[in-house]
Amino acid sequence: MKGPLFYSKILLFGEYGIIKDSKGLSIPYNFYNGALKKAEEPSENAKKSNESLKRFVSYLQNIDAKLVTFDFDALKEDVNEGMYFDSSIPQGYGVGSSGALVAAIYDKYAQDKITVLENLTRDKLLKLKAIFSEMESFFHGKSSGLDPLNSYLSIPILINSKDNIEATGIPAQQNSKGAVFLLDSGIVGETAPMVSIFMENMKQEGFRNMLKNQFIKHTDACVEDFLSGNIKSLFKNTKQLSKVVLNHFKPMIPPQFHELWKKGIETNDYYLKLCGSGGGGYILGFTKDIEKAKKSLSDYKLEVVYNF
Repeated sequence: MKGPLFYSKILLFGEYGIIKDSKGLSIPYNFYNGALKKAEEPSENAKKSNESLKRFVSYLQNIDAKLVTFDFDALKEDVNEGMYFDSSIPQGYGVGSSGALVAAIYDKYAQDKITVLENLTRDKLLKLKAIFSEMESFFHGKSSGLDPLNSYLSIPILINSKDNIEATGIPAQQNSKGAVFLLDSGIVGETAPMVSIFMENMKQEGFRNMLKNQFIKHTDACVEDFLSGNIKSLFKNTKQLSKVVLNHFKPMIPPQFHELWKKGIETNDYYLKLCGSGGGGYILGFTKDIEKAKKSLSDYKLEVVYNF
């Protein structure tokens, strides 16, 4: 048995902000993927994944049947036969490892599922997001449902607000110097503690005002610039966003990257931002000149994910 592949994702803009209704833009990242599998002689990792799936199945049985139902007979049988999620998606890196698993389980076992081939109305997208939010909460405590949605549909998703999401097109990649890249921090990040810090900060009026008047303002502008291909304005807004994150989201940036972050803003060689919840994993970078950024960040491994 080998199920279809589900891909990782990158939330280009909207981390944390989408919790408070900023815009967001999420794109599939086909470099990493995962699939449900069974093996004659499972590895240690496969056994671990299978154990986790057993717990996940118990959790799924408690989800409101009005929202979604599964073929539990088939699911339990496959899990008891050693089914696991075979994935190249790094965990704790902000590229959606649990999202791909959720998408794979929904695709194979959900009853009356909404398929990718249907006319994806806003209502259908919101229903899928609600289902995925419930399912993925098993892994993170609280999930927006966007990672599995992206993985399941494998198309860019534009988040206008919590109740307004749509599939979107993004400008075709150009063969030029400008790029979005991933920088490997070499540290595994944990989503739940980072979200807790954010929620704690949200109790302070000053932080809430900053979020609305700076963070969300620049995030929304970045999404609009990116989709309209206004690269000059995009870099201006990304620089502002990078500054806001350095000043107000320090706990989400691993300490050894604070100087590097600042250096990018000062030299304009690159601008860094959080990839997912931060705390480790990948850091997302934007640069007008990828060769310059590579020189500036020569101690790190960069992966280009999109060319302007």
